[in-house]
Amino acid sequence: MSEAEQVPASAPEAAAVLDALNATDSNGTEALNATAKFVATPEGTALAYGSLVFMALLPIFFGALRSVRCSKSKNSADMPETITSRDAARFPIIASCTLFGLYLFFKVFSQEYINLLLSVYFFVLGVLALSHTMSPLMSRIFPDSFPNKQYQLLFTQGSGESKEEIVNYEFDTKNLVCLVISSVVGVWYLLKKHWIANNLFGLAFALNGVELLHLNNVSTGCILLGGLFVYDVFWVFGTNVMVTVAKSFEAPIKLVFPQDLLEKGLEASNFAMLGLGDIVIPGIFIALLLRFDVSLKKNSRTYFYSSFLAYIFGLGLTIFVMHTFKHAQPALLYLVPACVGFPFLVLVYWSVSCTDPSQLVGRFVSAE
Repeated sequence: MSEAEQVPASAPEAAAVLDALNATDSNGTEALNATAKFVATPEGTALAYGSLVFMALLPIFFGALRSVRCSKSKNSADMPETITSRDAARFPIIASCTLFGLYLFFKVFSQEYINLLLSVYFFVLGVLALSHTMSPLMSRIFPDSFPNKQYQLLFTQGSGESKEEIVNYEFDTKNLVCLVISSVVGVWYLLKKHWIANNLFGLAFALNGVELLHLNNVSTGCILLGGLFVYDVFWVFGTNVMVTVAKSFEAPIKLVFPQDLLEKGLEASNFAMLGLGDIVIPGIFIALLLRFDVSLKKNSRTYFYSSFLAYIFGLGLTIFVMHTFKHAQPALLYLVPACVGFPFLVLVYWSVSCTDPSQLVGRFVSAE
């Protein structure tokens, strides 16, 4: 969910809380009261919120485009993970158990050691995600004359006829260059926890999620969004579990932008933020609608653009309500009705003017 934060630069504890403001499977937060209250200027607030909206749209738009190519790819490294209706129904339950498990972990064990382990874990994941994100761009930047050698990482189990492949990953020199650049960003984040490095990892996670997580049909998407709608509202408004975990959790699973950037530059420390769950969850549904548009083999992308505009509307409404009432809001409370409702209104409109509306509705609901 989105939130505005006031964290004084002189308080390292508060800064650590800022870095950990989102839990692994949650995207709800609560405003923190800092000892020195920072009042953002209208310009700083507008810049921060506008930047968050822009950053949220990037992985959804480009991730959806890449998901179309990914669905047609035969490369094992680019094969998507398909979410079935059973997976969608279980996901909010699994997410709730994970969230509550983290809550117990932080209550029983030392927060310092848990976050150290999580930092190393997300460092590895972030480097791989950022490398995968950069790979298509690097392929276009490097000239054809670049000596691009092919490599293969192969792990097998057993021997002879019983030999079984465990890992079979093919890569090239360009991928290695991406890995080196991503590792530099990873070390920067690991040592400094800078907000730019955090955002680079966060954008990479979000784009890879939208690209590689595929819903098997629209009804599955509705089940997933509906379940997480209830999950988000319950854990944000019903208990303090999400807030406790969010304050203790340290990982690049949110996008942040400083509200005092105009005053302090890159060393700014008072952030507005948006959880990656508010990007990836609606994003995989929007990507599904783009693939449905492509399957219709028409020049229009009606369902994709309607859901994309719905996301902008829902996120804008979240920010408006949060800013008006000065209270944290579960963003999926606004995003889910918008992202599901707008495309269905488009479907109703086309069904009225269609000669065979039942066929159109059936094709839409079962769209892959």
